[in-house]
Amino acid sequence: MSTERVPMTTEGHAQLEAELLRLKSVERPRIIQAIAEARAHGDLSENAEYHSAKEAQGLNEASIADLEDKLSRADVIDVTIMSGKTVKFGATVKVVDEDTDEETSYKIVGDFEANLREGKISISSPIARGLIGKSVGDSAEVMTPKGPRSFEILKVSWK
Repeated sequence: MSTERVPMTTEGHAQLEAELLRLKSVERPRIIQAIAEARAHGDLSENAEYHSAKEAQGLNEASIADLEDKLSRADVIDVTIMSGKTVKFGATVKVVDEDTDEETSYKIVGDFEANLREGKISISSPIARGLIGKSVGDSAEVMTPKGPRSFEILKVSWK
């Protein structure tokens, strides 16, 4: 486990805390009950239900430890009090792909809260790294897995 601080939004921090609470208060008791029921069936050496429940317990406890580690290293940033005209962590950036004229908005968030379907990209992603420090009207050349792309920044907002 690393001691490096991890930037995340207040929203991302709250989601991790909610998931940790669910794992501890819902999943852990459910798994303990499944282990108890499987033990009641007798011989544990050939009890598939018991082994499956113990494996689920190990995975759940590993997930809990991972979330606790992430939360302990969180550097929570409240983007609602941020402002400015340049792209930085927490900004929502509207860009246009200069080759396809396709407009897209990205919110730059921490590694653990990135979700492309929701338009949230990791601060360490190639696109975010290319946009950081730019302002409205600037072009950003970004090397993506699909090759180089060029984006023009249309809007920088904080929400």
